[in-house]
Amino acid sequence: MRMHRPLLALTAAGAALTSVLAAPAHSAAVPTGGVFYVQSAVTGLNAADSGGAVVQRNPKGNEDRQQWTLRSSGASSVLESTDTAGSCLGRSGGQARTVACTSGDAPWEITATGTDQYRLKVPGAEQYLTVAAKPSGSNYPAQLALGTAGNLASWYLTPTTSPTSPMPSPDRRTLDQVTFLTSHNAYANGVDGGFAPPFINLVPNQSRGINQQLTDGVRGFMLDIHQTSDGAILCHNSCTLVSRPVALWVDIQRMVDYLRANPNEFVTVFLEDYVDPGVLRSELARVNGLSDVLYRPDQTGVRTNGWPKMSDLIAANDRLLIFTDHSRSADQSAGLTRDSFGVMYQREWTVENYWSMGSGLGSSDWSCYSRWYDANSNVPLTATAPPFRPLFVMNHFRDAAIASTATTDNTKLTDRAQRFCQPAARKKPNFLAVDRYDLGNPAAAVSTLNGYTY
Repeated sequence: MRMHRPLLALTAAGAALTSVLAAPAHSAAVPTGGVFYVQSAVTGLNAADSGGAVVQRNPKGNEDRQQWTLRSSGASSVLESTDTAGSCLGRSGGQARTVACTSGDAPWEITATGTDQYRLKVPGAEQYLTVAAKPSGSNYPAQLALGTAGNLASWYLTPTTSPTSPMPSPDRRTLDQVTFLTSHNAYANGVDGGFAPPFINLVPNQSRGINQQLTDGVRGFMLDIHQTSDGAILCHNSCTLVSRPVALWVDIQRMVDYLRANPNEFVTVFLEDYVDPGVLRSELARVNGLSDVLYRPDQTGVRTNGWPKMSDLIAANDRLLIFTDHSRSADQSAGLTRDSFGVMYQREWTVENYWSMGSGLGSSDWSCYSRWYDANSNVPLTATAPPFRPLFVMNHFRDAAIASTATTDNTKLTDRAQRFCQPAARKKPNFLAVDRYDLGNPAAAVSTLNGYTY
């Protein structure tokens, strides 16, 4: 289950990724019209009208008063709320407020910074729309304000209707252009073995074993591993009282065997990782043929050249990518880093939205915001360091995998991906992670997303 790993301090690479948000992507002309999210380049959150105050909110599609119609006239522009005619994003008393669009406090001078980002300047004054400075030990304040032209004054004007292009041909598409069906808690399936104390076994996240998942087209696997005297074991929360426990190496062997038999396929593993690095290294050493297919983006120039073409990965037999959510700094203290034996630190290579849409029953939260945004960390979904773009892991599941709820949620996967999460990340999801992938046809959403690039 993705919820249990505590949020840790940013790794050096993760911090570096965040710090280069202003690195040149491409120079963009200032748009003169359209409907946009005004999205902080620092936090990835959207400017929203909250009873007259303009505050940062988790991206939520066309809900929560976050969409603004841009209209330009000469050197100035206004941003009118799509929810309240005549009400514009403006300022009052040093804070961002909604004001009448005819007010002198409504216009902004919008200038491109040459990075696909913009600054919103008060005409005639050196004041800019900004995120308030972050107090020590807390999140950035919700209330937006006026401030100087620093990093906190950098904004994306993200179109509410995503700009797309046709998907390149199979021999040209790169890894970060492809979307993969991903099973959340893939091991918790009630087929391959036990995974939890008996009462949790009653609500498995999946209903088919790993081999069947591979056959059915699942290409991303979320696995929880815990340390026991037997090594790295697949189980939920604790391995106590688990009958017929399955070792990690057993499932990885299944994947390697599948890749050996299917030379044009690519698989990714996400480890929620509670084991010592030496234990994980020993566990993976048991997998026959792992080194033949293990993909090492850290050794192939991805950060300087961007993600490779899928056809090149297939030709090189680089077809199994393994991530861990463990902390690099903790491993450095232990004297052995996981990437030394081919397991990549996920925060250095991906972005990921918060894992839960709510309980298994009742209301849901479809907002899409970073799992790694709190008082101790800040990796927005929009994080990028061109030409490298992190892969986007989109979680789409609940606290508990109730079959009827999962069926409904999975039928809405395309809508949430395109209307909520794609604009929130300014990229389409690469991994659509769901419970009960056999219900509600989430494979159709994968097919839709694989028809275009953002």
